[in-house]
Amino acid sequence: MNESFVIGVDFGTDSVRSLIVNARNGNEMASSVFQYPRWRDGLYCNPSLNQFRQHPQDYIDGLEHTIKTSLAQAGEAVRKTIKAISVDTTGSSPVATDKRGTPLALLPAFSENPNAMFVLWKDHTSVKEAAQINEHAPRFDTNYLQYVGGIYSSEWFWAKLLHVLRTDEVIRKTCYSWVEHCDWIPFLLTGGADVHQLKRGVCSAGHKALWAKEFGGLPPDEFFASLDPLLKGFTTRLFTETFTADKSVGRLSASWASRLGLGNDVVVGVGAFDAHMGAVGGQIEPYHLSKVMGTSTCDMLVAPRSDMKDKLVKGICGQVDGSVIPGMIGLEAGQSAFGDTYAWFQNLLAWPLQTVLGQSSLIDQGTAEKLKLELTAKIIPLLSNQASALPILESDELAVDWLNGRRTPDANQELKAAISSLNLASNAPSIFKALVESTCFGAKAIVDRFNQEGVAVKGLIGLGGVAKKSPYIMQVMADVMNMPIRIHKSEQTCAAGAAMFAAVAAGIYPRVEEAMAAMGQGFDAAYKPNKEFTSIYNRRYQKYKALGEFVVRNYHE
Repeated sequence: MNESFVIGVDFGTDSVRSLIVNARNGNEMASSVFQYPRWRDGLYCNPSLNQFRQHPQDYIDGLEHTIKTSLAQAGEAVRKTIKAISVDTTGSSPVATDKRGTPLALLPAFSENPNAMFVLWKDHTSVKEAAQINEHAPRFDTNYLQYVGGIYSSEWFWAKLLHVLRTDEVIRKTCYSWVEHCDWIPFLLTGGADVHQLKRGVCSAGHKALWAKEFGGLPPDEFFASLDPLLKGFTTRLFTETFTADKSVGRLSASWASRLGLGNDVVVGVGAFDAHMGAVGGQIEPYHLSKVMGTSTCDMLVAPRSDMKDKLVKGICGQVDGSVIPGMIGLEAGQSAFGDTYAWFQNLLAWPLQTVLGQSSLIDQGTAEKLKLELTAKIIPLLSNQASALPILESDELAVDWLNGRRTPDANQELKAAISSLNLASNAPSIFKALVESTCFGAKAIVDRFNQEGVAVKGLIGLGGVAKKSPYIMQVMADVMNMPIRIHKSEQTCAAGAAMFAAVAAGIYPRVEEAMAAMGQGFDAAYKPNKEFTSIYNRRYQKYKALGEFVVRNYHE
């Protein structure tokens, strides 16, 4: 094979990363990261209302900056041989658009309206709408929730659309269609100007929008119109056909080719969610749970079609043919807060630094700011070191990890976290230990659900920032699961997975599996369970479940 290069673009929660990869061997040639400035400044968000919105201009600016910076790093020879670009994004993160497919926030009249922006995956303002969908679905002979685990989530497409239409009359009158972030970026890059021509990925459509080939596409208009008349006829503005991420959307538009300094023969692939492409970048195997561990977790598993004929796993984020690897069933689960749990505790402990240090009369403001940054960055590493040295006792502090609600098993975004068994001896490391264990117990609940539903989990693959940076958390994960966990070598598996899909979309490889084999970087760490701890953790896991049941009962009451 001649030298060919592809670009994978990974839109995360806080930033976007572009990665240039040699399609022949997977070597990472250059990369660049762009922090979303509006998001960094907390604009358009209200955590007290669980409102998290992102401006499309942040995405556009980040896309251009990271690709151009990466190309400058890689050099002219690489730039001339770029064959394709593919993207992954968070999800479900949809946006209201006009008929041309332009997000409304890009129009001057709506540039500061949060309801005209992308509704980020972690936005839970639509819990009421999700609950109504769940109450509504059993009225129909066809179970339209069967391929999304039987429970619709406030993190997803239809609940968010209905909430925006209900709460903002101006947007309601202007909104023509509703588009996922992962579908909009390829449309943007190819110069799309008609939302009806926008190619939707089966990944986003199947896992979040209730599309299934078994239904002939989306549920019928009557399903939505009888839920709320605001949705009547809306499916006609959406889509009937979907595409796997190994397919091409088209070629880079002349405008974007000029903007990026690339040829307009560059192929643009169909988009997908970050965890799905990340699982491919992390070389997923059938029945090995691929855990993308960042602010939240997305757990991906693939199984042959022939094995999944009549199996429906309850309480997960869905099972969709071709959503991860074309030709196989992709199953998704996850936790709404993982890294966010540790970040919350770090911010809690850093409160004096953020609020008191600046008032000190002993140091100047510049030094105070530097101290804040330095000391805050040391909190989690020091907590991990001290927590790892603590004994593991059945009576230790115990936590439930639902700081951002419960994604799976059995979605309920209104549930809250809890900590029990606190006493005057409880300190920061012991509470941190309980929080780490809670996230691992939450991960075990997902594995248990797969196993109970007849989809056996045979191994674990760790991907993402937490997996790479925290040996302590990964060791606890292995101990709690009583299973080894392999950590993938690449620090940017989502972008690497997008690059693999780009290589297939460009025809460099005929199948995703061949791209994975040629471009995959392998594994560089593995954690094996400490058998002396597994029995204690199993007993603590039973207590975790009991505490979780108490929280659920309290919520219902």
